[in-house]
Amino acid sequence: MTFTPASFARRRLCRGAVLAACGAALAATGLPALAQNLPRTVRLIVAYPPGGVADVVARTLAERLAAQTGSTFVVDNKAGASGTIAMEALAKAAPDGATLGFSAISPLVLSPHLGKLPFDPQRDVVPVASVMYSPVVLLATSAEGSADMRALLAKARAQPGAVRWATSGPASLGHVMLEQLRAAARVDITHVPYKGGGQQMTDALSGQFEVLSTNAGPAVAIQVKAGKLRPLAVGAPARLESMPGVPTLGELGFKDANLSSQFGVFAPQGLPAPLLARLNTEIDAALQSPQMRQRLTTTDNVPTGGSPAAFAKEIAAEYENNGRIIRAAGIKAD
Repeated sequence: MTFTPASFARRRLCRGAVLAACGAALAATGLPALAQNLPRTVRLIVAYPPGGVADVVARTLAERLAAQTGSTFVVDNKAGASGTIAMEALAKAAPDGATLGFSAISPLVLSPHLGKLPFDPQRDVVPVASVMYSPVVLLATSAEGSADMRALLAKARAQPGAVRWATSGPASLGHVMLEQLRAAARVDITHVPYKGGGQQMTDALSGQFEVLSTNAGPAVAIQVKAGKLRPLAVGAPARLESMPGVPTLGELGFKDANLSSQFGVFAPQGLPAPLLARLNTEIDAALQSPQMRQRLTTTDNVPTGGSPAAFAKEIAAEYENNGRIIRAAGIKAD
């Protein structure tokens, strides 16, 4: 899908004010000014198929950036291989600002520990801006009667292997969370890996296992509201507004298992510093728009933002943490 500046003619009157504010913010931080123009057409490679929450967020972001910058943004979905297909395409693109990528950070912090990649995640792509984190919800199915997370862990200690935990697959974020929790709580929980989330949710609703971990979103909210799934804990920096009574895994004492999916915009290595600064500022401005914030918060995703350096530091920390967990648990990819 293509987002053109003509689509937003009625809103272009405020563009000068937005850019002036962005320029003032950059001047205050010592970053390069916004004199650097973006290419007339920018391809945004999205690491997910059309229709999902991440794709909808990426398209909303592309729409906002087109309105703010006057450039045309074209969304190009390249799903598969846990995001590495999209990242490989991005890594091979020219570093001129005409090609960007939207993805979770997992191709950079999980996939490298599980096998050789066709690109170097630490050299070939650079973070432009953090966009959001997507909380991971731990849910009890009808097969599990524990009242809360502590009761579930007590059951797992008393009945080793009896609690079955479904994830979206081996070496997924949910699997890493499970292994971290299993080690920290000293419990024996059976891993039930799926290939993606569709069949996992179908089997959860029929009680084929006791618990599952999945990203928060409308589908989860519908089943929780209907009483078919019961939230036990969330992996997130803070409790969700939609589930204020559900504690984070950090609150329960499992800091290293308190993981969430972080998403951002990336560029090929070698992107000129003025372009990097311009893009980062435009994305931060887009995240402040009511349209973007509503799109994120109504799906239980949390807007982030911040500098490229701060995002790079978070990615580096996650890379080291995931590597340690994967090696200790002996996690292997399919």
